[in-house]
Amino acid sequence: MKTKQMQHNNNFSNPQQSPQQLNEGLGYKDLEGIMKPTIHIDEFSSKMGEDSDVIVVSFFVRDRQAAKDLTSWFEKGYDFVLDADTSPGEIKPNRYLVYLEMRRRNAAPKQIEEILDDLGTLTEYESSDWVMVYKKKRHDWSPETFAELVPLTPNEYRERTEGDLNEMRVAAGITTKNIYQRDAGMRAIQAAAGIL
Repeated sequence: MKTKQMQHNNNFSNPQQSPQQLNEGLGYKDLEGIMKPTIHIDEFSSKMGEDSDVIVVSFFVRDRQAAKDLTSWFEKGYDFVLDADTSPGEIKPNRYLVYLEMRRRNAAPKQIEEILDDLGTLTEYESSDWVMVYKKKRHDWSPETFAELVPLTPNEYRERTEGDLNEMRVAAGITTKNIYQRDAGMRAIQAAAGIL
């Protein structure tokens, strides 16, 4: 069986180093020197639904074919990934965006930790090497830090964003919006209907 071959640079910071082969699909350490150990959280809007329902995690990858292969790896390897995609063009010269979407749920920190652990087989990084960027601030990666900073439920997301918007509305002299709070009775009805 023939495999499609491509050339890529092995060192992220030095594109002048000699290229190596990367087979279509991903194998052990195929992404060494191709990724930075940084994940960006909710910097982009969701394609799959409302931002309150979906977390968007993005990575920068140095090679177009590697970005496509990583996208495929995310889609095929994780049942909790709703969608993954590659930027249609370069974000910066020879830099591509790979992003994945997942439900905004309490399980998200552990799911992202699983992905980062697995990326250790493709890259030179361990999960403890990764940093996350959320609201333009860098933080060392940990599931605990993620859970502390990122809203993990749609309701928590709406409370935070509407609360921030209400502060701006007050400052502008505009009427504030009520933040919808479900009571126990409403949650019971929604759970019985299977929509929770």
